[in-house]
Amino acid sequence: MKHAFDRRTILRAALGGAGVLCLPHLRAVSQPSAASLEITRLGDDLFVVSGAGCNVVVAKGPGGGAAMVDGGLKERSAELLSLVRNELSGARIDTLFNTCWHPDRTGANEALGGAGARIMAHENTRLWLGRDVTRPWDDNRTINRLPPEACPNATFYEPGAVDVSGREVRYGYLLQAHTDGDIYVHFPAENVLVTGAAISVGTWPLLDWWTGGWIGGLVDAFDLLLEVADENTRVVPGIGGLLTYADLVAQRQMYLTIFDRLAKLFFAGLEPVDMLAAEPTKEFDARLGDSELFLRLAFRGFGLHFGPDA
Repeated sequence: MKHAFDRRTILRAALGGAGVLCLPHLRAVSQPSAASLEITRLGDDLFVVSGAGCNVVVAKGPGGGAAMVDGGLKERSAELLSLVRNELSGARIDTLFNTCWHPDRTGANEALGGAGARIMAHENTRLWLGRDVTRPWDDNRTINRLPPEACPNATFYEPGAVDVSGREVRYGYLLQAHTDGDIYVHFPAENVLVTGAAISVGTWPLLDWWTGGWIGGLVDAFDLLLEVADENTRVVPGIGGLLTYADLVAQRQMYLTIFDRLAKLFFAGLEPVDMLAAEPTKEFDARLGDSELFLRLAFRGFGLHFGPDA
């Protein structure tokens, strides 16, 4: 598997350091919170809920407990959990996975953590959720820490598997994709792979460089997901409809193409305004929308990874 970190070493050796770029603030677009909740079934005991701020995946085990991957926005959590529990016919949600620390993934943490659920996440996600985070690229918006009972209580660094009421659930680290704590969750019985917000459909991912995300890590994440998946895997992205293995291959190639273009622009010494004028995503914008925020965040990530102090 060829990683962007290998490209990083080559580029630094060949081209030398470049200064960390100062980008103007550009506020992130908030997820809509008024959408109706919709269920898509992927098996008798596995379904996806959309409309709560992200794709939420729920899987029931034969022993009557259930796992939930991500929890949507806090303001939708009561409605979401009521719907999920109704679909589970009273089965208890005893395990919650946070695929990253962002608020559109952790809105159910307080309710489920307060009820004694196991909350699983990468250790970096626990660290971010345990402190106030003020993101300079997001108009200095501060995202407040969660109370202790809402923070992950079962963290990991390495890939592994856990038993959820008689169901095997696998998980692993997605490196520095859109944060430094992104994970995937795999349900082998149905061959369903949940990617979290690192992968999206119909929109650009949010590369949160302030908490470790960058485009090289995003390409690495695709490499890892392609090792976990096979041609029969159904892939649930962070937002949007299901993907196939072929879709993952195509998205990886797109982001690798953008990575290479941004690398050339960065090491040519271009400022952000000149980078945007070069339109490095022009053939993809019609499908994914305005790329300015994505490109500004991606370009800032180059400064952090290839600057003189990187």
